[in-house]
This record gives sequence, structure tokens and C-alpha cells, in this order.
Amino acid sequence: MEGFLISSVYSEVRNIGVFAHIDAGKTTTTEHMLQRSGSIRAAGSVDEGTTSTDSLDIERERGISVKAASASLIWKGTRFNLIDTPGHADFLAEVERTLGVMDGAVLIVSAAEGVQAQTEVLWQALRLLNVPTLIYVNKLDRIGASFERTLGDITRLLSPSALPVQRPLYGEDGAFTGTETLWAHASDSAAPAQNEDLAFRTAAAEKLAEFDEELLLRYVEGDIPDADEAASRIAEGTAASQVFPVCCGCSQRGVGIEELLDAMLAFLPTPAPKPDLAGIVFKVERDRAMGRAVWIRLYGGSLRNRDIVRMHGRESEEKIAQIRVLDGLKKIDTGEISAGDVAAVYGLSEAAIGDIIGDPALVPKTPQLAVPLLTARVLPETDTDYTRTAEALRELTDEDPLLGLAWMPELRELHVRMMGAIQLEVLGSTLRSRFGLNVDFGPPAVIYKETPAQLCEGRVAYLAPKPCWAIMHFTVEPGERGSGLVYRSLARADDILPSYQNEVRRRVPEALKQGLFGWQVTDLIVTLTYGQSHVWHTHPLDFVIATPMGIMNALASGGTKLLEPVLRFRISVPEANAGRVLSDLSRMRAEFDPPFAEGERFYIEGRIPAATSLDYAVELRSFTSGKGILTASFDGYQEAPPGTEASRRRVGVNPLDEAAYILSARGAL
Repeated sequence: MEGFLISSVYSEVRNIGVFAHIDAGKTTTTEHMLQRSGSIRAAGSVDEGTTSTDSLDIERERGISVKAASASLIWKGTRFNLIDTPGHADFLAEVERTLGVMDGAVLIVSAAEGVQAQTEVLWQALRLLNVPTLIYVNKLDRIGASFERTLGDITRLLSPSALPVQRPLYGEDGAFTGTETLWAHASDSAAPAQNEDLAFRTAAAEKLAEFDEELLLRYVEGDIPDADEAASRIAEGTAASQVFPVCCGCSQRGVGIEELLDAMLAFLPTPAPKPDLAGIVFKVERDRAMGRAVWIRLYGGSLRNRDIVRMHGRESEEKIAQIRVLDGLKKIDTGEISAGDVAAVYGLSEAAIGDIIGDPALVPKTPQLAVPLLTARVLPETDTDYTRTAEALRELTDEDPLLGLAWMPELRELHVRMMGAIQLEVLGSTLRSRFGLNVDFGPPAVIYKETPAQLCEGRVAYLAPKPCWAIMHFTVEPGERGSGLVYRSLARADDILPSYQNEVRRRVPEALKQGLFGWQVTDLIVTLTYGQSHVWHTHPLDFVIATPMGIMNALASGGTKLLEPVLRFRISVPEANAGRVLSDLSRMRAEFDPPFAEGERFYIEGRIPAATSLDYAVELRSFTSGKGILTASFDGYQEAPPGTEASRRRVGVNPLDEAAYILSARGAL
């Protein structure tokens, strides 16, 4: 009954994601919000491994988050579902899966380090989805911390529409002592002095007037909104992603936490429910007591225990066994979930991350941020562990589809994809602690891609062994970089039935997973120009078999070029190390903007191939005695230099060997 009480009394629910670059204080901030709201008794420490949202052994040992953790709190009558996301770039996939289900975001920036590369990546993703965002400047007690400098970074690198709604307070010795809220009533005894109140309202009017013609006319005439109206208009501007309130504090000391919660309540919006049933699966996890839990964000409608549901695009139906919502860190059985809430749903054994319930048009699209750049072979401790390891990795791939498990039973090989070396270390730790498996990994290799070298044509006539009949003619041409696959059909319905053409459309992306060098083929336009089916002899499977043969025939006739992944980087080093770094960057084929100096630090920003810079972060820390900092994020693919040799073993039979491929596809091999 307690769960029903929670849902009914606290009808206003907001789902808030907490995002940050690693070490900006994200988990510590979440911990203190839970403590101040009464959800937990005492805030844990990241350094001591006692935080409540870091539950995995590897998280407590290393002091980093590797999984998105959920918790809820009640603040002044509103329930916030918080999702504490990982800050390290290796776990960007976890961040990506939570982005689309958020009503608002708190982006944390360290006042010591300022805006970092991962901060910019997260910011761009939040802007792509227009997620209302509040910025929190943390660690103001650190040596070298500066609210003004950090605010300058925010307006320069993130958005000029950032608006401070709090200001830091300092003691006589210059030490940070607390924060002051600027949107309170001027008559309030706890409010700032009148001139500071006017300065805040004037700054707010200036920002908001850029988007509001009526307010602009009032501002020109000297009519400045009072504190109430300013706060209301900031909330409207935040909801529209036109204004971004900036708060400040020191989470480790718990300073500024209540003010941050007040700002979240004042400025981050409550979601409007959609008219029809709509929801998305954004996380899959295993509960030791209950089994497989599917986390669903519901945008419209409701779900109840024993409801029969079918995921969009799937034929099978499943029954919901139980629905649990968050109460602090605990999951409570409510038996129901309403629009705007998130819940762990049990009984949906086939539901996968990204699956949609109800109307897909009512579910926001999530941008793809995480792109695995490395692949490595998994090496079980003994041959007898091979099958157990494969099964364990299949379960983990269910929870993180980007692991991209490649299982080759005929070669007894397992390969996984990853974002970086730390993710590989975490994967090994998970296999050991959760499944009792000790595994090693082969050396990580960069994941290349292929693209057509020129316009080419491919033909296939699948006419034997009988009965079969599928004739197709394709053109394949290079596309713009980053465009992926564009498919179109010019074939007439009289020549190839629409149902057969649909089979071709579905099969083309699969046929492009392995090109001439074994890598995925991308940035291309594939056109089915002509084809022929037979009224008696054709079976839909004929076009499934024939499509890869036609596609590979085209690629073989024109050839493919290798594409290599590129990173956007920022390096900060003492000026004494600048010459060495510039020389290293030239050797690694980096392209960079003119370097600049601030204080005694030297900064370089640009793009660098992943293949040449895999170990450079370690090398940089070594020769700078730990004073050099490299941050990097994925920035797309570019053509690899001529002469680059990179190929990988093909899985299955090559469609270019048509006889063997046909026999294999028909189950005769």
C-alpha cells in the first residue's frame, strides 16, 4: 500500500538526469541531494567507496560510475526521479540511453577544470533533444577555482544564454563560504541586497528579451520585471531551451545543495502527458531476487500488472508480472505506472533496449553519441569456459547492445567492441564478480569502416539450384561522410512484388556489415535499379539470399576505401612541455587550431586519428609528471591514409563465393 500512497500523494513527477565530465562531482552531488531530501540518512563518499548510487565493486574500487544509477527523492512536495549517469567517455552508451527519457538535466561543471571535452559532448546531445538544462558550477572551494572564469567558459563553449541565478559568497580570507539565491523577493530578509536584486533582474530581462518581443519593448523602455515575474519567465525560457540557469556550490561539503534543489523545482519543467499510450525501454538489468527487469519511461497512458503488451514492430505479446517504482533507493511494488514516470517492469523477457510500447511518434528520438572505437578478442581462462563466457557475454550484450558480441563457434572465438580500455577492465571485473569467470583480452584494435571507392554496379541472377528465382541489379555510390546508408528502389512492382522488395530493403543493412576488408560499409547510396521475380518459382527467401551476393558483387567491381575513427581532443600542459606535445601531435597526424596560453598552461585543440593516439594519454601524463591533461571524444570517421592495412576475418561464408554461400544459406553446409 505504501507504493500506492507515494504515487497518489506526489502526483507531480520529474525525471532529471545528472550529467558531467568525470571527476566534476556528479555522484557526490546526487548523494547530497538524496541526503538533504531525507531519502538517505548520510551522504557517502566516492573516495571511500561508500556512495549509495555506486553499487558495483568496480565503481567502489575506482571511484567512478560505470552504470546509470536511479534514485528518487521528494523535495517540497514534488518527486524527482534522478538518474546519475557515468562521466567517463568509455561509458557514453549508458548516458545515451538515458538522454531521451529525461524531462530535464543538471549539467555539472567543475570550477577548477572548467568546461571539458566530455562536457561539450553531453551539451550537444542535450541540445539535439532540447532537454531543459540547469548548469551547476561545483567545487568552488578548490584551489584555483573561479566562478567567473567558469561562467566565461560556459558562455563561450556551451551557450551565451547561460544565466546565473545564484552567486557564490566568500569570506574575508577569500574562501568560498556559500551561495546566495538571486531570484528571491527583494523584500525577503534572506534575499540579496536591492542593487544585486536589480542587477539580476536586469540580466534576466536582457537574456529573455532576445526571445520575447513584448519583453524587449518593455526592457527598452526601462520596465524591468520584478523577482516573481523574472523567475516565472526564466522557467518558461528554460522549458523552451532558450535560457540555461546557472547555480553554484561545493557538493563535497554539502554547500549549495538545497539551493540547487530549489532551482530544479523552480526552473525544470513537469512533463505534459501524451494523449495515447507511449513508452520506451531504456535500460535492462538483472535483479537478484526478481530476475530480468525492463526499465520503461512512459510518456502517455498507463500500464498495470497483468496487462498484455506488445512492443512496436514485434508480433509476440507478453504479460506484465510486476511494476516497481523508486522510493529513494528502494523499488516498491505499485502495480501501476502512469504517464511521466519511470518504473522497473518484470515479465517482459523479449523486450530490448530501444523497444517502444504504443505510438512511436510520441516518443522522442535519441541521438547516437556512443560509437565503439575498439574491438578485442575475449580469451577464457580454459577451453571449458568458452560456452559459459559466450552465454555471459550474451546476457551483458542484452544490457549494453553496443558491446556487439561477435560469437564464432566454428573458430571458438569471441570478440567484443568497446569505447576504451577502462570499459574493457570493467567488463573483465563484471565477468569475474557476477559470473565467476576469469578472462583475459587480446590487444584492442581500432574499428575501421569501409566506403565505396567509386560508383559501381552489381548484378545477381539466383536461378539455381531449383526451385529459386531472384534477379537484381544494384548501383552503389559513395555518400557524404557521416551519412550512413541511404537505400532506394527504382524497381517496378510489376517486376518484383512489393513484399519481395521489402525483404531486399531489410537485408541490405545486414549485407553491409562486412565489406571487402571485413569492416562495416557506410556512407553510401544503394539503389535497386531493376529486378525480376517469378510468379511460380520465387520464394521470399530467394531475395534474402540473393541481396548480399548482389551488394558484394557491386563492391568488388568498384572497390572500397578504409575509413578511420577520429577524435576531437583538448590538451592542457605546462608551457615547458608545449614543444614536445606539438611535435607528438604532428607525428600522430593531428590537425589542430592555433595553440593558446592561459596563465602558465598551454592549450591545444583539434582532431586526431584514434589509431595513432590510443596510448597517448598515458604517455602525456608520464613526461609531464602528471600535469598534462588529455580529453577526447568521438568526432566521426575520415578516409584513412593510402597504404593503410587493416582487415579482419570474415564471419560466415563470403557471398562472393556464390556456390558455397548459397549452400550455406540453404543449410546444405
